[in-house]
Amino acid sequence: MSLESRLLDALQPWRAAPRWHVAFSGGLDSSVLLHMLARLSARERLPPISAIHIHHGLQSVADGWPAHCRSFCKALGLELQVVPVRVEPGTSLERAAREARYAALGEQVRTAEVLFTAQHRDDQAETLLFRLLRGAGVRGLAGMPAARVLGGGWLVRPLLNARRAELEAYAQAHGLVWIDDPSNQCTDHARNYLRHEVMPLLQRRWPGVSGSMARAAGHLAEAQHLLNELAEIDLHQARPNGRHPWLAIPNLSLSALTKLSPARQRNALRHWLVGRTTLPDSDHWVGWDALRDAAVDAAPVWRLAAGEMHRGDGRIWWLSGPWLVAPTEPVHWLRPDTALQLPSNGSLRLAGHHDSKGSLQVRYRQGGESLNVPARGRRDLKRLLNEAGVPGFVRPRLPLLYRGDELVAVANLPQLNAQALSLIWTPPTDVRFELMGSFE
Repeated sequence: MSLESRLLDALQPWRAAPRWHVAFSGGLDSSVLLHMLARLSARERLPPISAIHIHHGLQSVADGWPAHCRSFCKALGLELQVVPVRVEPGTSLERAAREARYAALGEQVRTAEVLFTAQHRDDQAETLLFRLLRGAGVRGLAGMPAARVLGGGWLVRPLLNARRAELEAYAQAHGLVWIDDPSNQCTDHARNYLRHEVMPLLQRRWPGVSGSMARAAGHLAEAQHLLNELAEIDLHQARPNGRHPWLAIPNLSLSALTKLSPARQRNALRHWLVGRTTLPDSDHWVGWDALRDAAVDAAPVWRLAAGEMHRGDGRIWWLSGPWLVAPTEPVHWLRPDTALQLPSNGSLRLAGHHDSKGSLQVRYRQGGESLNVPARGRRDLKRLLNEAGVPGFVRPRLPLLYRGDELVAVANLPQLNAQALSLIWTPPTDVRFELMGSFE
């Protein structure tokens, strides 16, 4: 079957999308993909096609690449969008550039749209080998998925079953001109070293090594799918809400997790954390053991790349974004008949009767607070929060309503209302995790 025919087969599930985008670097692989899509659109009913060129600006020669990409797209009658990005320096320039590229691409993909990238079978083999050398687990060794969520739509790799040699033959047969990125020849980069030094040696001894490694990645992807199904079964038992449904942040029952074997605990948590943070490596899982096994009255924290896992009220909680910094400044509530937006701490509204005697102010715990609870007299707030099972990480940001200098209500705990006022708090949420994902 020809390369174009196989591409058309891979495109079938995505033909109802409102728009197709192509990540177009101007290199060989993306040039072939874009050219084939343009040819197919001339004889097939396909969604509108446009190209996106990410300009990293990491080397001076790259400044001329957008012009080449515009010329290439103009010849095909396709729209091109050039998106400049800033690559933050870090331990790995490759990884930083990849993360910046996919973040920028994700911002361009609207609901149900598809972004195509041109990775092929040889790329898949290199990815498998690279991750194997880094000690990756099943999830990493499954390689690059053929499709995954990106932005509001999907990232799709329709050429994963094609060989690099096939793309080269197509480009030469159609007289394509493409960009040769000089950095691709630098073997200081790990992937380039594998491509130019290691893979040729393996191919000379085992000519079909790329296909074999790609098949192995497929087997491991199937194994990961089974592990995901097992994780969903285990997480289903741990997801029922506790006694604070107003805490709409990710959380799981600790007791449900501890009934599982350690391997199943890690499998369930890996699945739960995907899309929220970079997954911990093998050595870092000691943080989970410490969190799980800490004393009941302890307040352990497991810090991960994009957030923290806390324990409280018999559950584990994922905190990120605004939840990592507790507010401290009091806020005057000048118009209690309207909702109050709290800086980095959600919003409040007031239910019940409020007279004009005494100004209202929202404060946060400083220690030593007490309030007069109906039918119970004056009680220490710390003890009342313990009785209510309020997790420790919530307490520094739990809004307290004062009339003058008197504490009269505690947010979302109507049993503690000292007067005919009820403080209803909508805590902050962090939506950043919805935009995250694997950058491969």
